[in-house]
Amino acid sequence: MPVKIRLQRHGKKGKPFYWVVAADARAKRDGKFLEKLGIYNPNTNPATIELDIDSSVKWLQNGAQPTDTAKAILSYRGVLLKHHLLGGVRKGALTEEQADEKFNAWVAEKEQAIADKVGGLDKDKADARAAALKAEKEVNEKRAAEAAAALLPETPEGESGEAEVEAVEAAGESEQAVESPEAPAAEEDKV
Repeated sequence: MPVKIRLQRHGKKGKPFYWVVAADARAKRDGKFLEKLGIYNPNTNPATIELDIDSSVKWLQNGAQPTDTAKAILSYRGVLLKHHLLGGVRKGALTEEQADEKFNAWVAEKEQAIADKVGGLDKDKADARAAALKAEKEVNEKRAAEAAAALLPETPEGESGEAEVEAVEAAGESEQAVESPEAPAAEEDKV
């Protein structure tokens, strides 16, 4: 029975979600499978991939052939590297400890690369958010300046704005002068 490691589609229309499965090559795409090896979600950035590495290596050692997409996913998570290193152990080129050490070093480097990508994406999001906030502040300041300009009385073309400002200030001073004589009279009534 030829076994394939392939993707089985789940999820709704436009939002695919895949299971990575070991299945009989004659079975339908979303049909019967032998073992579920993991999941693959391409909707996130970076894509979410969770695999049972040991089961995947076991199926590869037993002769399962991955499809092109499944092979890329297995390679991304290090399954093919571990399969290669275990082949070296079987041939006597490496000890099992050396193979585990090499695999763990590769996994740590890969996890660091993924973390850097996520950090870069978060930084890009924060920069975009800051730029949008800055643009919004500029628009609000412009809108406030236009509103303040609309509230000021219009000056005829022949007159200068300074004369109008002086007239408003003079009117304000005369109102203060009228109010100030009343203030001592009110104080005398209280006594």
